[in-house]
Amino acid sequence: MGKTVHEMGLYPASFEKIKNGSKTIELRLYDEKRQAVQVGDVICFVNSDDSSQKLKAEVVGLFIFDSFDRLYRELPLTQCGYTPEEAAAASPRDMDSYYSKEKQEKYSVVGIKVRLLDIQADTAS
Repeated sequence: MGKTVHEMGLYPASFEKIKNGSKTIELRLYDEKRQAVQVGDVICFVNSDDSSQKLKAEVVGLFIFDSFDRLYRELPLTQCGYTPEEAAAASPRDMDSYYSKEKQEKYSVVGIKVRLLDIQADTAS
């Protein structure tokens, strides 16, 4: 049986960090879409500025927390896309611009640990 593949958009900066290996944990709301993600599944990340740029990554871990406050205390932020300098000043409030407090409280949050499988770029113009 084949692995389940999920598609998720990524802003260019996060896309590049996963591509170059400096980000191995993607932070998301643990809503219905993310609740379907299981360890062993594949995520196809699509660059939100250029949908021809895609990354495939295997899900190797799921870290579910009741809030980004807890997630930021428990997970290594340098694996979540922050440089060591940024991690020192990082705040769970950074995620409020992506997900409302109401949604965070309703669904909880997840850190999805991934291992990069391959990088694709459509060559058709």
